[in-house]
Amino acid sequence: MAQNNITKTPLEALGYGFIKDHHIPKGKDEYYLRNMQMRNGIHYRTLTAYEIEQLVRNGNTTDNWNHILVSDSFNPDLVKNCKFHGLVRIGKLEPICLGFSDLKTPVGLYNSTIISCDFGDNVVINNVNYLSHYIIGSEAIITNVNELVTTNHSKFGNGIIKADEKEEVRIWLELCNENTGRKVLPFDGMLPGDAFLWSRFRDDKVLQTKLIEFTEKKFNNKRGYYGKVGDRTVIKNCNIIKDVWVGSDAYFKGANKLKNLTVNSGPEGRTQIGEGCEMVNGTIGLGCRIFYGVKAVRFIMADHSQLKYGARLINSYLGQNATISCCEVLNSLIFPAHEQHHNNSFLCAALVMGQSNIAAGATIGSNHNSRSADGEIIMGRGFWPGLCVSLKHNSIFASFTMINKGDYPAELNIPIPFCLISNDTKNDQLTIMPAYWFLYNMYALARNAWKYAHRDKRFDKTQELEYNYLAPDSINEIFTALEKLELYTGKAYLRSEKKLDTDLAEALSVGKLLLKSNNKLVDSLFITADDIENSKRKTVLVKVRQAYKVFEDVLLFYGVKELIGFIKTNGPTSLAELRKQLPSKLSRDKWINLGGQLMPEADLTELRKKINTGKIKGWDDLHAQYAIKGSLYANQKCAHGLATLKEITGLPLNKLDEHQLSYLFNSAIATMEWITKGIHDSRAKDYSNPFRKMVYESFAEMNEVVGKLEDNSFIKEQIMELKSFKKEISSLKKQLGV
Repeated sequence: MAQNNITKTPLEALGYGFIKDHHIPKGKDEYYLRNMQMRNGIHYRTLTAYEIEQLVRNGNTTDNWNHILVSDSFNPDLVKNCKFHGLVRIGKLEPICLGFSDLKTPVGLYNSTIISCDFGDNVVINNVNYLSHYIIGSEAIITNVNELVTTNHSKFGNGIIKADEKEEVRIWLELCNENTGRKVLPFDGMLPGDAFLWSRFRDDKVLQTKLIEFTEKKFNNKRGYYGKVGDRTVIKNCNIIKDVWVGSDAYFKGANKLKNLTVNSGPEGRTQIGEGCEMVNGTIGLGCRIFYGVKAVRFIMADHSQLKYGARLINSYLGQNATISCCEVLNSLIFPAHEQHHNNSFLCAALVMGQSNIAAGATIGSNHNSRSADGEIIMGRGFWPGLCVSLKHNSIFASFTMINKGDYPAELNIPIPFCLISNDTKNDQLTIMPAYWFLYNMYALARNAWKYAHRDKRFDKTQELEYNYLAPDSINEIFTALEKLELYTGKAYLRSEKKLDTDLAEALSVGKLLLKSNNKLVDSLFITADDIENSKRKTVLVKVRQAYKVFEDVLLFYGVKELIGFIKTNGPTSLAELRKQLPSKLSRDKWINLGGQLMPEADLTELRKKINTGKIKGWDDLHAQYAIKGSLYANQKCAHGLATLKEITGLPLNKLDEHQLSYLFNSAIATMEWITKGIHDSRAKDYSNPFRKMVYESFAEMNEVVGKLEDNSFIKEQIMELKSFKKEISSLKKQLGV
């Protein structure tokens, strides 16, 4: 029968031999890495005879008092009932209390077992049963902790292996797919763009090899690094903390188990981990909040993300400014600004491209399909499944797709952005309403964009994140949607005319003619699609004519706004000068969402080429490229907007006359007025709907509970923006002589 392998060594050996001899470079000792890590600037000395005597009187013991080093301001009266083993260095101790929140505790080392550790000035170490191989910063408070220990092979959550370790111990993140086919190596500082780039393009073997090399090169594989607890960090009432690197100003309280982690924290973003949390094999960014029974295994939490209320995060990447509560997330890559708050939602094998909200009861998995765990689902920006939505892998959704409550039986490929998807069980059909957000929920669409931008707490903005719902990715999808609507409409019309032997070009031509002319005949057509749901039932499109018009209007609006930006940047004083400044060649290129950062596909191809050829030599180089690409975004978006304007109007922009320019400006104002009205009216419905009102005794009570419509700060802000937009255009007209 198997037995536990209990080793026996002399007591005097405890605290020594942290690094085996064959791992120590010639001329170095076992403390060489420790000394390199310790940068507090404190000068340590040996104890005086008086100090030793006082320490002994206070109930302290050690194998060798010569191995207890202290600063000149050391006070032995503040060290009581401690067992010291190995080399221990203690900074200044003053007879003062440190306070944090409601905790107040005297400076000093009390009732603890301490093995080979360094301490900064005025620390509190109280009732720590086992503290081993840590460097503790100044004014740190550690009290009532069972185990705080570092092993000689600690990796602090990074996907590396140490000298003489076998490959099997390496930690991988199995993103986007449960069969490990998109696995990546986690590392401290991994951005969502890194995770996306690495998890895609799996057939690019050179790229995949290079990214592994980047990670290996970023970290030292030597054994013997000590754990760290940064300055002013507070750790209280925790059970097991093992191989955890902690920045400054962090706060841990009541955690059950923290193992193999890097926890970034500092004045720019203080990280907190609370009661009952168990976190293993991961990295945690600045300013994260983790509370109440969270379970996280093989994970990355980017800066200012949150896990709360028993959430499970396993084999997943959680982007910046994202929150997950209560639910379970497995094998997923989540871009910034994601929200998932309810106990019974489930997300598995997913690529979520940010600004999403997963509602209660949504089950996006399991993806086994009875054969293999190889299913995936891709959700564009602004994805929003409603209550109790069940989706089947594999599926893809365009940006800002909302899914109505229901169990969706088949795989979906939704190319139309801003749409509402409904499962019509009565008629056994899938129903799609294009442009739903613009037609019926403008308040939520606009407010969400505003909300995400205003809640961006990132200190490190290496990646330029886009929160506007009208951006190159969604605009390109609208163009795709227009062509799809033309095709579906043309086919429907030809079917109604009993013309069955038609080709694609004819259907497109007929549909475009009907929709461009806003022909109400379209409303009477039974418009279906045969390339959206993997089933034999019908996919029916509604409000097609209205959606087509809205899509055209927002494309024009987007283009004019970018034209205005171009004028403001270049400062022409006449229409003739503007014509000369406007580029003659414009192309609407394909764009990629790289972890929330939008860039032309050609730029991503360039980055991949630079990685493969060695011009980008590591993660720091790649992140610098992200920043460079981000600095180009405004101009690239402007060029994309101008190309959009040219395409939707058919006008050569460098030949615009004053009437055409005036028309564009006036059209933009009209659309802005319509958007502002839509924001107001979609929110106003909540005040007029009798089913909304019926839970209140009076309208006055309703106003007290939900606030007055006329006091809505967001609506007020949008009205002011409309006024400013009108003034801006009026000023530009004068500037250009239009």
